[in-house]
Amino acid sequence: MHDPRLALFLALGVVGLSYLVIWVRRLRGRVPAPRPLELAVGFVTNFFDTLGIGSYAPTTALFRFLRLVPDEKIPGTMNVGHAPAAITQAFIFIAIVTVDVATLMILIVAAMAGAWLGAGVVAHLPRRSVQLGMGAALLVAATLLSLTNLGILPGGGDAIGLTGGKLVLAASGNFVLGALMTLGIGLYGPCLIMIAFLGMNPTVGFPIMMGSCAFLMPLAAVRFLAADAYAPRPAVALTMGGVPAVLLAAFLVKSLPLTTMRWLVVAVVIVAAAGLLHSAMKHASGPILPPS
Repeated sequence: MHDPRLALFLALGVVGLSYLVIWVRRLRGRVPAPRPLELAVGFVTNFFDTLGIGSYAPTTALFRFLRLVPDEKIPGTMNVGHAPAAITQAFIFIAIVTVDVATLMILIVAAMAGAWLGAGVVAHLPRRSVQLGMGAALLVAATLLSLTNLGILPGGGDAIGLTGGKLVLAASGNFVLGALMTLGIGLYGPCLIMIAFLGMNPTVGFPIMMGSCAFLMPLAAVRFLAADAYAPRPAVALTMGGVPAVLLAAFLVKSLPLTTMRWLVVAVVIVAAAGLLHSAMKHASGPILPPS
């Protein structure tokens, strides 16, 4: 009997290769080799992303602290650069974690639809709007990480799939999360919370959230690429540093003090959020793209 995941793996491979071809064509001859610091950001953020902490909030914070990417290009840079690492994660966790394939596919499609619509909007937002959006996103991320550490969030149930009204709610939620991903609000934390509220096993959240990101990020990234609303060299660094980090975390790391790491991320993220909101209130800038 054929494994129903094979079609998903095939689609994931096609999406990944197609995305890389599109991106390489745009990069040819105009991007210098990534700097060590940029590669380190890609490695560190994707290492902890694979363990479930998420990469968007830490990446945003590091990009700002290290002054690597202009604020208005951070969402695009993350979507473009983190996509290959997300695809790698999806292959691994869809293979090793049992999940209802129908539920997984429906949630992935919903997230993709949200991301496609969201990227078309975010790529053309002015700097101040992006700063406000990312500042709010970071505060949300810090809150979710804090609630996780404090044990306040729901623990989940035993289900590996959803049907009926719960499936509709989950698909609607993933559509919104897919759209918010393009503004820099990571999908992992909110998706895990949604899954737990609906009675699913939290472990099932890994293939769902990673599969969703693996399909939606290339889709959104293509829109950011078309709008040139990203920083090429840091994006390349996220990929080059990120993919090896995913493999290391998934296959070699057995345990880490994740609670301590989450609190560290919370502190860094709150400072970054304050800086973004302060900049947004202090300065209003022009649009990302020149007027046509």
